Amino acid sequence: MVRNIKCKPTNICMIIFMLCLSVRFVEYFLIETDKTAIGENVLHKVVGIIFLALALKQINLSWRDIGFQRNSFVSGILKGLLLGSVCFAVSFGLELAIFILQGNPAHLEIYISSFSLTGSQMKNTDFVFFLLCVLFNIVNVWMEEGVFRGLFLKTLSETKPFMQANFIAAFLFGIWHIVMPIRSYVNGEMSFAAMLLMGIGYIILAGIMGIKWGLLYRMTGNLWAGLGDHLFNNTVAANMLHVVSREGADELQIVRIMAAQIISFVFVLMIHAYRTTNVR
Repeated sequence: MVRNIKCKPTNICMIIFMLCLSVRFVEYFLIETDKTAIGENVLHKVVGIIFLALALKQINLSWRDIGFQRNSFVSGILKGLLLGSVCFAVSFGLELAIFILQGNPAHLEIYISSFSLTGSQMKNTDFVFFLLCVLFNIVNVWMEEGVFRGLFLKTLSETKPFMQANFIAAFLFGIWHIVMPIRSYVNGEMSFAAMLLMGIGYIILAGIMGIKWGLLYRMTGNLWAGLGDHLFNNTVAANMLHVVSREGADELQIVRIMAAQIISFVFVLMIHAYRTTNVR
């Protein structure tokens, strides 16, 4: 079975990707779990973890082999959370400054909302919603990091240079996220042109994030730092902490996320380049 990894890594990745993407489309368009009391499309992430477990069994790999080592769990998660918190502190500050310059002072509010391309649609402050948000996003990042960074980078790197493998995995991660603007277009929430623009933007933004988390995986030898940063992005920046002005909430949420991710990407890229140069 190990030979299969070396001979057909791209096939393995594409099969898992298409299976996961198909289930993602089903949940987003047919089940629409995020519009129920659950408030989050989490079912396809659970199915994705199951697909990942089955794939690992088929190719004789363990969870540890793809980056889920126990001994570096705490330190790795903390480093990722620190990276996310520092970069988003800067981007939140920039967002508030923009509103002040526009003569529209804004402030921060803490509540749970579902991530929406057209604005936050629900506002909950009960503890149970915060708990569910964290739990659902742990499932979310476990699946995405395990599949896109863990499995894909492990298998693709068997036959390709790491950076090439990282770019392929990051591109697939970008494609993974265009489901959201497609649904917004189908539901009449945005125009076709806006969908194309948002889709391209998502491929670029998610691609940058994917490359960054891939570099963290390579530098640390595990998925924990990327998982921690990913978790902070999904929970705090996208669901918990909001910028509210007279015009509404989170008008510049995409800008905020993009700014933080570009800052952290440049930081991680510099560290990676420095380490690579020193090793040589």
